[in-house]
Amino acid sequence: MKPYVLIAEDDEGVVELLKSNLQYEDYEAGIAMDGEEALMMIEERAPDLLLLDWMLPKVPGIEVCRRLRARTDTANMPIIMLTARAEETDRIRGLDTGADDYVTKPFSVTELMARVRAVMRRIRPGLMEDRITLGDITIDRTGHIVERGGQHIHLGPTEFRLLDYFMQHPGRVFSREQLLDSVWGSDVYVEARTVDVHVGRLRKALKQAGGEDPIRTVRSAGYALKTG
Repeated sequence: MKPYVLIAEDDEGVVELLKSNLQYEDYEAGIAMDGEEALMMIEERAPDLLLLDWMLPKVPGIEVCRRLRARTDTANMPIIMLTARAEETDRIRGLDTGADDYVTKPFSVTELMARVRAVMRRIRPGLMEDRITLGDITIDRTGHIVERGGQHIHLGPTEFRLLDYFMQHPGRVFSREQLLDSVWGSDVYVEARTVDVHVGRLRKALKQAGGEDPIRTVRSAGYALKTG
């Protein structure tokens, strides 16, 4: 059965863009043009993933998210929030309300679809791809192989896991603490500055193949893999 993604968005142009890209990647797409309709559709059939616009008519997306998180049957539903609100306080509010991810408009469709795939891999491990390509970087999980521009890159186990995690969430900024929890594991004690060391090694290895540094440092926030 195809994974079912519900698009809760009132901009018809965005809806068509998302629908066509989801269908191209073999997802089933549902459409709700306002928050009230989204809640009704979810009541009838819970989606595997909800793409939720913040500024929906009738019931705002942030309220839809809050209501879904308050219900036992939808508390763990994956939600990616789409919004033109790019302020940090808005992102924090969206994530604190329960969104799993937060994408600001205008967004890169390539980046958004990568985030959709990342969420789907978490909830349906069978969808995990053996190979992921972003720009000129390709990672092969089965063979534990990394290439950039066709050139083989040697990475240690930690740098490989770090790159794999970045490529599952292109463009998203992660703090050192978030990377420690996700890459090293929450039950392992490692100092936060250890992340800097491994990011430095990953950078050095990737730059050996030529091209610009693909990892972006965000001051006082963390690190992100560039999407282009």
